[in-house]
Amino acid sequence: MFGWHVPSPNEAMLISGGRRHGDAPFRIVVGHGAFVMPVRSKAYLLTLAMQEAEVAEPCVTQQGITLQVRAVIAFKVGDDDESISNAGRRFMDDQNSMPELVGRIFAGHLRAIVGSMTVEDIIRERQKLASAVLDASKPEMAKLGLVVDAFQIESIDDGQAGYIRAMSQPHIAAVNQLAQIAQAQADQAASKVRQESDRNQASYMQETAVAKAQYQAQIDQAQQTAAQAGPLAQAKAQQDVLSEQAKVATAQAELRRQQLVAEVVRPAEAEAEKVRTLAKAQADAIRLQAEATATSDGVVLERMLVEKMPEILGAAAGELRQANVTILNGAEGLGDLVAGLAAQATSILDIVRRGNGKFSALAPVRTAPSEQAVAAQSAGPAT
Repeated sequence: MFGWHVPSPNEAMLISGGRRHGDAPFRIVVGHGAFVMPVRSKAYLLTLAMQEAEVAEPCVTQQGITLQVRAVIAFKVGDDDESISNAGRRFMDDQNSMPELVGRIFAGHLRAIVGSMTVEDIIRERQKLASAVLDASKPEMAKLGLVVDAFQIESIDDGQAGYIRAMSQPHIAAVNQLAQIAQAQADQAASKVRQESDRNQASYMQETAVAKAQYQAQIDQAQQTAAQAGPLAQAKAQQDVLSEQAKVATAQAELRRQQLVAEVVRPAEAEAEKVRTLAKAQADAIRLQAEATATSDGVVLERMLVEKMPEILGAAAGELRQANVTILNGAEGLGDLVAGLAAQATSILDIVRRGNGKFSALAPVRTAPSEQAVAAQSAGPAT
């Protein structure tokens, strides 16, 4: 609208030619619009935005050492009416001159404060230097209607003097020494770890080699055992066969021995026992004959023979029981043997009867049983 003006959010509008507001020769409008009477009044815009100024100034310290100090200042026109009024009266015609003026003001204060400090203090207490410069410039900046939001020292350099470098050498040397010590310790620790790793790897390799050798030995042994299993089994089978053949041969030899005993020894023993028994019976008969001759009585002799016959036969049977003789063919063999003894006794009795009691000798009478009646046996009573 004609005559109506609205300033930007970061601007202040100064209206001159109308009614005055306090000590300011103009009316200040911020954040809203205002009507400006044409011809009668005139409106001006003053920036309230942030501005920047740089300082790069050679400063001489208390020790006479020149330092090149670089700093940056962030500033703006104050938001209050007084600051706007002060800045408007000073910079309305040339607002672009504010950074240059601010830079010169700070440079002057920076030189003054650096001159009262040593290099060591400046290096170690840089924030103290910035605060001192900022405090020293505040009254002047307030008169200009400006406020400082930030003041930072960017760098401090002594050029070719080398003072700062020399001052840092002990610390650099100490830091380098610590760094070297730390590096050496790190290298030593790394070497120890590598050596331990190498030892562990060698130990694992050794254990692996030993395990492989043991496994290979077991495999070889198993293969040898498997290879020997066939011949060993065959030899064991042959040994079992030979053992059984030896048992068979032993059994056959024992059977043959028993056969020889039954076929040769037992018959011979039975024959010898028969001869002994008959000889004993004949001796008993001769004894009786001698007794009868002594009596010269045939009747008495006959009676004695008759009376002694059971005794003679009983003695013969008793001898047979005590002898190691086995009667073959059961009852038939026993009958043949007793029949032989009885026949022998009867023959003796007949001889006595025919001789009328006068005898010179008794001839032995042999009545042999059948060849299968008596057989020898190694032991056992007569049956």
